Amino acid sequence: MKPYLLLLLAFTLPTNCFSQDKLMPLDKDLTQVNYPHEVKFLSFESQGQQLKMAYMNVVPAKANGKTILLLHGKNFNAAYWEETIAALTKKGFRVIAPDQIGFGKSTKPEHYQYSFNQLAENTKAILDDLKINKVMVLGHSMGGMVASRFALSYPELTEKLILENPIGLEDYKLFSPYQTVDANYKEELKKNFESYKSYQLKFYYDNKWLPKYDRWLNLLAGWTLHKDYPIIAWNAALTSDMVFTQPVVYEFKNIKCPTLLIIGTRDRTAIGKEKAPKDVQPLMGLYNELGKKTQQAIPNSTLMELDNIGHLPHVEDFDRFIQPLLVFLER
Repeated sequence: MKPYLLLLLAFTLPTNCFSQDKLMPLDKDLTQVNYPHEVKFLSFESQGQQLKMAYMNVVPAKANGKTILLLHGKNFNAAYWEETIAALTKKGFRVIAPDQIGFGKSTKPEHYQYSFNQLAENTKAILDDLKINKVMVLGHSMGGMVASRFALSYPELTEKLILENPIGLEDYKLFSPYQTVDANYKEELKKNFESYKSYQLKFYYDNKWLPKYDRWLNLLAGWTLHKDYPIIAWNAALTSDMVFTQPVVYEFKNIKCPTLLIIGTRDRTAIGKEKAPKDVQPLMGLYNELGKKTQQAIPNSTLMELDNIGHLPHVEDFDRFIQPLLVFLER
C-alpha cells in the first residue's frame, strides 16, 4: 500500500478555515473546472502505465506561423495563462499550453519517477502528435525548470526561450537540508486555504491581495477539500523532490537559443527555505541578484527586470509582463 493510502484514514481537514466565496471541493482531474479554451488529451504509455496529458491548442484567427509553448508552475495549471493566450493569439501566435503529468487535468499517477527530462519528453510527445517541429518556449516558476530542460534536450525544436521568475536559479541543496518524499507528503497534507493564501501573500503579492488572485488560489484550496486530495498531495511531494534534487542551474551555459529572462525582483521564492538555518534563509531566493547572475550564465540572453513585482508577473501586472515578451517574440 502506498504512503498516501496509509495516511488517508488518518487524514482530516478542518473546514472552518475555508470561508472564501465560491470555494468548492475539486476532484483530482478538475472535472468541475472550465479552462479558457477546449481541453484535449494525449494518451500515452510512460513508465509502464497509461497516462493522459491535458493541453490547450489555441489557433489564432490570422496565424503568423509561429508557435509558443506555455509551461505552468508548480502551484498552478495551464488555465492561468488565459490572459497571456489571448494576447499571443491576437498577435498571430499559435499557443500550446499543457498540464504536466501530476497537475491540473492530467493524470495523477500512484507511481511515477518524476524528472525534468521525463516532463520535457512528455511535452514533446504533444508537439510530435500535433506535428509541430519548432516552438518558442515560455516557462514560469517550476515551468522555467521544465522549459530549460526542454531547451537543453531539444535544441533543434527550441527557437527561443523565455523564463518568467523561474525557480531553480540556485541549487537549493547548498542552503537547505534534504527532506524525504514522505516528509514532503506529510507537509502537503497540512495545506489548506489559509496556508496557501499566506504563502502567496508573502512571496507573490507583497501582502496585498486583490480579487483577481482568488481564482488561482481557489483551484489549489479546492483540492484540499476533496477526498482525492491524498493522491494530489502525494504527486506534489514527488515533484517537490524533483525540484530540490535536480538543479538545472549548472547547465545554463549550454542553452543555445536566444533567451529572455522576465524577473520580478521582489520575488523571494526558494524551495526548502523554511528548513534552512535562520541565518541562511535571507540569502535564498534573491531574484534581484539571481536574475543578473542567470543572464550572465546563459549565452545570448536578455534580462528584463520588473521592479516591485513578485513571483507571478503575468498575473500581478500583466501589462508590464506582456510588453517585453512581445518585443522579444516578434524581433
